[in-house]
Amino acid sequence: MAEVGIFVGTMYGNSLLVAEEAEAILASQGHKATVYEDPELADWEKYKDKYILVVTSTTGQGDLPDSIVPLFQGIKDQFGYQPDVHYGIIALGDSSYANFCGGGKQFDALLQEQGAQRVGEMLLIDAGEHPEPESESNPWVEHWATLLK
Repeated sequence: MAEVGIFVGTMYGNSLLVAEEAEAILASQGHKATVYEDPELADWEKYKDKYILVVTSTTGQGDLPDSIVPLFQGIKDQFGYQPDVHYGIIALGDSSYANFCGGGKQFDALLQEQGAQRVGEMLLIDAGEHPEPESESNPWVEHWATLLK
């Protein structure tokens, strides 16, 4: 089965909760998943030829949480073309703000720019509609797991 690195950007813990639930779902389907709460570039490199799941909330004006900014900047500054990266994104946000799910959208745009291959559609979770984000993310992860080889 597949190996998945789950990279978390969180402010208040919701993204970490979603990531931990995703880890359990992936494991139950026979995949090997590891959550990185304070992800580093070295962690990312281990999964360049495997699978990556980015789970991030959005802060301020559509920004990434502080916990994942160093990883994002490192990928942007140190990696160029990454065609072997296969990834999924779960973005948490609040549609009452202008840049809804901006953190996840920024990550997706960077990886697309670098030639990475997105697996499935990006999941956008609106905190205003879904105060318990795992109610939306768990079914998505179950489906996403079936797309892994």
